[in-house]
Amino acid sequence: MRILSIQSSVAYGHVGNSAAVFPLQRIGVDVMPVHTVCFSNHTGYGAWRGPLISGADVTEIVTGIEERGGLDQVDAVLSGYQGSDSIGDAILDAVARVKHHNPAAIYACDPVLGNAKSGCHVAPEVQNLIRDRVVPAADLITPNQFELGFLTGTTPDSLESTLAAADLARERGPRTVLVTSVERPEREPGTLEMMTVTDDGAWLVATPQLPLKANGSGDVTAALFTAHFLRTGDAAAALSRTTASVYSLLEATLASGERELQLVAAQEAYAHPDERFSVRRVR
Repeated sequence: MRILSIQSSVAYGHVGNSAAVFPLQRIGVDVMPVHTVCFSNHTGYGAWRGPLISGADVTEIVTGIEERGGLDQVDAVLSGYQGSDSIGDAILDAVARVKHHNPAAIYACDPVLGNAKSGCHVAPEVQNLIRDRVVPAADLITPNQFELGFLTGTTPDSLESTLAAADLARERGPRTVLVTSVERPEREPGTLEMMTVTDDGAWLVATPQLPLKANGSGDVTAALFTAHFLRTGDAAAALSRTTASVYSLLEATLASGERELQLVAAQEAYAHPDERFSVRRVR
């Protein structure tokens, strides 16, 4: 399996490609990372150094890969945070090129917009880009519950309303939706859930809610789910394996007392996930 991953990169810590690439490689995926920024660290620290990569430069890099025949066997394009229209244009162009070479390839998009606590933290033009152009072009999206609501103009806050919002998103293009960080009043206290919805049904998994905020965990989740779903065609199995791996990663990070994901220390959890959380069908 080969994935073209167009995301940010940081030298210190793990977000974007710096979070997604190693777990994918650890489970045997050939990854071609194309960076949209090269920063010293993620912006959550409030200060960082390094350049933004222009959309034109991203397209140049993808063109160079194509000239070497590197797009011929790409199974998926994976994208995360998109900081400008030009990056969005470059990603959509890459998707079109990949699908020209391999019509069976998919576009997996993590539509990074914000969260329930802080609201949208991207510029209005990027909000419009993701909602109106990027999501309709995607085959698989991995929004959190807040982002799903933004994309569909709804307020998903129960099992039924989250399922309905996922269906609305699927009507716009992507046939598979993974909803991360699902919080609903009727869930077990002290838990956090993820849900996936496809043409074949919908599945939900719950884990204990750990007391930490880990930048990059969503990037790992999107990457692993994309790879597992591509390999198996089984959304429930992909949900189970992804949940097991990411929870173990978060446990290791919490135990370390460090702010950054313990991506290397937790590597066995990607290759041999401890599938201790039951996935239940909800539709």
